[in-house]
Amino acid sequence: MSESETKQKILDLVATLIQERETNTKWTPGVDWVKYAGPVFDENEYVKAIDTLLSGWIIFGENGRKFEDVFPDHLGKEHGVLTNSGSSANLLMIAALMSERAPENVRLRKGDKIITPVTCFPTTINPLIQHGLVPIFVDVEIPSLNLDLDEVEAILKAEGDIRGITFAHVLGNPPDMNRLMALVEKYNLVFIEDACDALGSFYDGEKLGSFGVVSSCSFFPAHHMTLGEGGFVATDDYKLRKIITSCRDWGRACFCNEKKPGDVTCETACGNRFRNWLPGRADITYDHRYVFDEIGYNLKPIDLQASIGLEQVKKLPMLDEARRVNFKKLDKIFSNYNEYLCTPIATDKADPCWFGYLMIVKGDAPFKKSELVNFLESKNIQTRSYFTGNALYHPAYQKLAAGYDDVQARFPNADIATRGAIFLGTFAGLTDKKINYIGDCVDEFMRAYAA
Repeated sequence: MSESETKQKILDLVATLIQERETNTKWTPGVDWVKYAGPVFDENEYVKAIDTLLSGWIIFGENGRKFEDVFPDHLGKEHGVLTNSGSSANLLMIAALMSERAPENVRLRKGDKIITPVTCFPTTINPLIQHGLVPIFVDVEIPSLNLDLDEVEAILKAEGDIRGITFAHVLGNPPDMNRLMALVEKYNLVFIEDACDALGSFYDGEKLGSFGVVSSCSFFPAHHMTLGEGGFVATDDYKLRKIITSCRDWGRACFCNEKKPGDVTCETACGNRFRNWLPGRADITYDHRYVFDEIGYNLKPIDLQASIGLEQVKKLPMLDEARRVNFKKLDKIFSNYNEYLCTPIATDKADPCWFGYLMIVKGDAPFKKSELVNFLESKNIQTRSYFTGNALYHPAYQKLAAGYDDVQARFPNADIATRGAIFLGTFAGLTDKKINYIGDCVDEFMRAYAA
């Protein structure tokens, strides 16, 4: 048997294994967990991953380049860079905008003030702090938990030195983007768009991810699609795209071999590898592949991840539709209890592809968030808190919190979110049987508090 025949036999066996596993997988209410999220794979993802592994090329390669070609449109952008996580994508957005080579109209500098909501996921705000930028925190709205645009506008009117704004669309539901973008234009802000939870969502017909000068996406297993791990930075500015790639790739200057990474002699190479690339050293001829333009990182994914991503992209229409449908089914359950819960409402003109079903236990409810969570988890139903709640309550941010006399009074809605906000998943793995089970359990819990 030839090597190619042996390889095909292996791939056929992998496909058969996954198909049999799917056929034989059963779910028993109260015994097996109702997971809030997880990868939705069939045999195609596994076969592509094994095929890539057996190719012998492990690091970022042809699959990664192909993914970078096909994915930007899903965020409404022209160009993009694949990275190893959504958190890395957020870090790269800030690193690129801080580069001395960044276009002057979007260049950020140490000490610049950036508006951001105090209720968030940490890696929206951490890159600001890590790069010496100054987060200017604003409170959030209830029930959306999006940043309060009234407060944003008040700060912009009162302070003349705000340079930018960044936030995540909360579980796929944006704020009023018309108003937000009008403020961006009026005050000449740099908008850094965290779309990690918002793949497949729209505002007034425009894709979320298309509004910022740069935008990010996450491929963590809980997200709309997954590469096992991964992230993406999208932009319409090709120069920024090159800077982002350099920051991802150790700060490397070379941008050749886009189609065949590793092959330095193929037709995709520029033919100018060996020149006097080093500033002030015309006497030295040096390999451009080892010239460094940026103080960079190594945040590349492996090619196996990209091969999975190319299969996941094909499933996006199905994955997106499942989230919209499951959101509606969950809303039929929880909206019966608006006496106790603030349930989610899509922003006017928005069409969210919901990352999760967000609810807030009201302060005057006869039960606490922890009691609802503990009950659901006793029934093997997963929930998640809405990330940080008020980030300034956390140990990592106590130095920032010290700048406020009373953090709770300054950010009252963030306090409500900390005490009461939880969400359930909406992903395609939530079958009708599982959702019906959730409904039965919620009804059981609520009957104890019926008037």
